[in-house]
Amino acid sequence: MLTGLILALTAGALVSLQNIFNSKVNDHTGKWATTTLVLGMGFAASAVMGLLLEGTNMFTLRHMQPWYWFSGIIGVGVVICLVQATKMLGATYAIAIVLTSQLGFALLFDSLGWLGLSKVPFSWNQGIGVLVIVGGILVFKLGGNRAEQKAAKREPENHMLRADQSA
Repeated sequence: MLTGLILALTAGALVSLQNIFNSKVNDHTGKWATTTLVLGMGFAASAVMGLLLEGTNMFTLRHMQPWYWFSGIIGVGVVICLVQATKMLGATYAIAIVLTSQLGFALLFDSLGWLGLSKVPFSWNQGIGVLVIVGGILVFKLGGNRAEQKAAKREPENHMLRADQSA
């Protein structure tokens, strides 16, 4: 259990880090170039690591459903959506929404036993947990110090005054 917890925490940190890097790449290229670079480098890295660690056995696909192959296409959607959401919302807000969406859909898929998952009975505690996280995101985004928000709105005006005074 501890190993699973550490791996999950590491994955969360890596997703956040990758999202920031992807956003910076997108600033200098475009969304499709970013996606190609990200997924292309991921393919190259995983192919090298797979060959080093598993050899040619990594290409043995036993009893795999054909629709599992769509995972790579889904990855394109993930990268495109995350890069654009980060650009529009900022890293923290975008990741918070993404993680909440992941949790909500995982709960749905588990509860209904979809996509080959073992059916896990839904409990109201799980549903309330997701709603608490949504509430936390709302507090994060909508809350905060009103004086800071007002100062941020006045800042462009202050820059104009300083420019006028220096002339």
